[in-house]
Amino acid sequence: MKKILILKFCLLLILVLFQINAVAKDYIHWSLPDGAIARLGKGWISVNMAGNIAHSPNGNRLAVASHIGIWLYDSRTGAEMSLLTGHTAAINSVVFSPDGSTLASGSWDYTIRLWNALTGEHKDTLTGHTNSVNSVAFSPDGSTLASGSWDQTVRLWDTGTGLHKKTLAAHTDAVMSVTFSPDGKTIASGSRDHSVQLWDAQSGLHLRKLTGHAQPVTNVVFSPDGNTFATASWDKAIRLWDAATWTHDRTLTGHTEGVNCLAFSPDGEMLASASWDETIRLWDSQTWIHKETLSGHTTGVLDVAFNPDGRTIVSGTFREIRLWNTATGAHNHTLDGHIAWVSSIAFSPDGRTIASGHADHAIRLWDLASGTCKQTLTGHTRSVSDVAFSPNGKTLVSGSSDNTIRLWTTVTGEHMQTLIGHTGLVSSVAFGPDGQTLASGSRDHTIRLWNAITGATKQMLTGHTGWVNSVVFSPDGGTIASASSVDLDSGTKSVSLAFGPYAQILPKGSRIKSFHDNTIRLWDATTREHKQTLIGHAQGVNHVIFSPDGSTLVSVSGDKTIQLWDAATGAYKQTLTGHTELVTYVAFTPDSGTLASASWDKTIRLWDAATGDHKLTFAGHTGWVDSVAFSPDGNTLASCSEDGTILLWDVSAE
Repeated sequence: MKKILILKFCLLLILVLFQINAVAKDYIHWSLPDGAIARLGKGWISVNMAGNIAHSPNGNRLAVASHIGIWLYDSRTGAEMSLLTGHTAAINSVVFSPDGSTLASGSWDYTIRLWNALTGEHKDTLTGHTNSVNSVAFSPDGSTLASGSWDQTVRLWDTGTGLHKKTLAAHTDAVMSVTFSPDGKTIASGSRDHSVQLWDAQSGLHLRKLTGHAQPVTNVVFSPDGNTFATASWDKAIRLWDAATWTHDRTLTGHTEGVNCLAFSPDGEMLASASWDETIRLWDSQTWIHKETLSGHTTGVLDVAFNPDGRTIVSGTFREIRLWNTATGAHNHTLDGHIAWVSSIAFSPDGRTIASGHADHAIRLWDLASGTCKQTLTGHTRSVSDVAFSPNGKTLVSGSSDNTIRLWTTVTGEHMQTLIGHTGLVSSVAFGPDGQTLASGSRDHTIRLWNAITGATKQMLTGHTGWVNSVVFSPDGGTIASASSVDLDSGTKSVSLAFGPYAQILPKGSRIKSFHDNTIRLWDATTREHKQTLIGHAQGVNHVIFSPDGSTLVSVSGDKTIQLWDAATGAYKQTLTGHTELVTYVAFTPDSGTLASASWDKTIRLWDAATGDHKLTFAGHTGWVDSVAFSPDGNTLASCSEDGTILLWDVSAE
């Protein structure tokens, strides 16, 4: 009898573990766009300074704003509960209504959405802002929603009807944070203009302006009793104000980088501050003495919040959420899966693994059967720009904006060697068909050839006068193709021609340094001699690829076009148009019959490679699509995006 009970218990335990595991994996199939079969990664958490995490009033649920939607977690177990999608761009801020029935979200798509917090049903969309919505806050009675925006205004909305009530304008730069006083009589807003503005919540009349911070004000909060008002800034300081007289009381210092967020504990006895210095500081609100520093995050902490019961502190970076014990400061749990900008992807030759390069300096290896990240490779010190498997699948190569190339064994993920020589960002890496030679392209205007076994430099190819964005071998290994764009340096003329996660938005004042590239060059892979230059694109050539049968060369550009060339003669064949923004990448099916193109317009287009006819458009990413790759059997297309996800699409019927 005892053995039977033990056996039953073991079977029950196995069943429970299986169900937990199944639920944990199931979220890769939630809220997928049409045509997609799975999603790898949860999308990176918004880098808005505060408000991207929120507890429900009963403390049971945690909402996290990401680039693809709102993730709802069970606060006790950390389990994923649901994913709310509908915004067409990154979500900056989320907040529950005081009664917990409604969830509000503000987004880069300029809108605010109201959701049924229990069912996840979309209730209403509030429109009127003319730029990104950075912050949302409910009045204490839940009847009014306040929103702050990059358009420099605060707007008030009737939560029952969704109607716009008032627009509050006094800031001269983006509004980063908005909040109500506990009695609901006052609205406070903090801005990039370094100021805090105070408003009468009923009439909308401007009350006063608070100054003192030397950098943008990122967050404004009231203590639960309404007596203290606290402001955070990138000037590394926290300023405390008497909420009755609005006089400055004191300044808290200690953070070594800008302060992004503040949160009072429910009992008002503690203030938590989150900073770019990767820490959370806890302060005694009676004495304002620094009590403790919570360390463990490896990137800047963007948000911090207390659970309503006061026992847990939640902190968030752009890729992880950490839960801490308030009493002990111990790290309890991490909610992961939120990954950084995905800049490149590649299928392993056996089709079982996808490698992805990320802006957080890491490379991730994904198991396609389970949809889980099985390994994270670290070592690069800056963003990973490109990844590629060797023909036998045993080696992975990565190029980075740290100017280096790294080789990894795919079996263990062990770093094998680092190739040094480029003096600029390494934008592209490619193995030759025999796996013996490696080619790399860089912003230093050169292509380098390496011995893929020893890592020794074989030759440097020069001739491009701009950034080399892409290099590729022809299927027979006889030709190397390289693609280039204009070079840029700092100056006075505003431009936005570069591509990739390292220059998507160029610094204000960038200037074109050279106009005479935007070309494709063909090189003899044996003699290394320059064979031909193909000219046709009006802007930078972002990627170039040979068809698997070797007959066609395809290039994509910032001019929004895809051009096809005869690979043998270099003769122009045709131009494919349809994308509404620059085209970043292109891939062929193994049979050379279909082309897939990726674009900043957030779509992937499929084309008949023989006729140039447009076949299908996949839409669903909420950020720029940076790369696409077909599986070795041609039945699955993978796309990766600035939104921090990889989407898998079924193309078996196309």
